[in-house]
Amino acid sequence: MKYEVILFDVDDTLLDFSISEKRALHRAFLEFELPTGVKDYEASYQEISKVLWRELEQGLTNLSDLGVERFKRLFLKHELGIQAEVFSGVYLGYLSKEIHLIKGAVELCDNLAGCRLAIITNGFTDVQTSRIGGSPLCNTFEHIIISQEAGFQKPAKGIFDYAFSKLQITDKAKVLIVGDSLTSDIQGGINYGIDTCWFNPNLKENNLGIKPTYEIRELTDLIEVVGSKE
Repeated sequence: MKYEVILFDVDDTLLDFSISEKRALHRAFLEFELPTGVKDYEASYQEISKVLWRELEQGLTNLSDLGVERFKRLFLKHELGIQAEVFSGVYLGYLSKEIHLIKGAVELCDNLAGCRLAIITNGFTDVQTSRIGGSPLCNTFEHIIISQEAGFQKPAKGIFDYAFSKLQITDKAKVLIVGDSLTSDIQGGINYGIDTCWFNPNLKENNLGIKPTYEIRELTDLIEVVGSKE
């Protein structure tokens, strides 16, 4: 095989984060007696969250602050008298229980049994550990590298240093990172000098000037990529 180690992103690569997020938000809003909360506030939430996650990638904020700040801004904008810290905890609790696999994830990992598989994800340790551990992929990965634990987030080189140390990797040429985010997964891989595979099921336009080594639409397309010879 061309690659010996495959580093997988989690959200919207192996697990469907869009579904998980919406369901967790709905359950949290229900607990705060706002049954139409997702309908009423999701668009605003997504705008706020997108800005904060980009700031996280740029090193302008940290994960703990992001977790609360997104709800502070949302509740301030819509004049809701809810404590952001409390709501954030409730939301993350529900999110940790939302497990929805992307089509082909199990088949892909089964077919890559000859490779060393690991996770490298931005997110909260408790949430990501719970979601992966509760999924059919629970015994698939040699290590689960999570930004909160590593102290760095993609695309920073620090999280890759952490992963390579954990996995005792010495040859970058044998490593491939797979993920859906150009700015996080693909840019991170490029910065670190490893090959990259952009999972792009919705055929998003790439106008960022970030060039992945490969691009796939279906997860199972990766089987051919990994099995190809030099």
